[in-house]
Amino acid sequence: MSLIEISLPEDEIASIEIPSAVERLIVETEKRIDAFMDEPRDAEIFAFVPCDFRMAYRGLSWLKSAGLAPGRLFCEWGSGFGGTAMLATLVGFRSCGIEVLPDLVDASISLAKDFDVEVDFVCGSFIPEESHRHLSSPEEFAWLDLSAEAAYEELGYDADSFDLIFAYPWPNEQHLIYDLFEACASDGALLLTYHGEDGLCLNRCVRRGDRRF
Repeated sequence: MSLIEISLPEDEIASIEIPSAVERLIVETEKRIDAFMDEPRDAEIFAFVPCDFRMAYRGLSWLKSAGLAPGRLFCEWGSGFGGTAMLATLVGFRSCGIEVLPDLVDASISLAKDFDVEVDFVCGSFIPEESHRHLSSPEEFAWLDLSAEAAYEELGYDADSFDLIFAYPWPNEQHLIYDLFEACASDGALLLTYHGEDGLCLNRCVRRGDRRF
């Protein structure tokens, strides 16, 4: 497999209006994240940094309306508080979230329940066990817990089941996320990533030499 970057129409995406119900969810998510982070926590929690949920909503909304994904099954790798996974449900995807920190999983489940948004959140690793060989230098990633079990069995899916994956990689982990997606994803699946001030990036996994896309 190889990755093909898909150009995103930034102006068109930025012009998408956010419905009031979605804005309420985003505001409440941000409020709860702030409260959560103000509480005394283990050091590992500080590896959690939320993305720009409004940008994520606009990107997901555009992607869904453009019909680029081969299907409706969505998964967020490192779902944190669950904000983006819930937004994916609201734009029409069947959404899952994988997060290794139990406190964040509990918080995301509670938030989704309060807003009656259907998302399957599970605690575990988004790295399939057979893909550990792609971690050429795992010591580079202080946040990476290789002892955690992969969460796909609990979800009831294989790693290559998803039509769209979302991730917010730290600067030094971007190549890991891309390598894992290229190794695990099915032909035609999409990877949407958020890169802070650099915004969103979209890639499609294709068989080498495939010209369909």
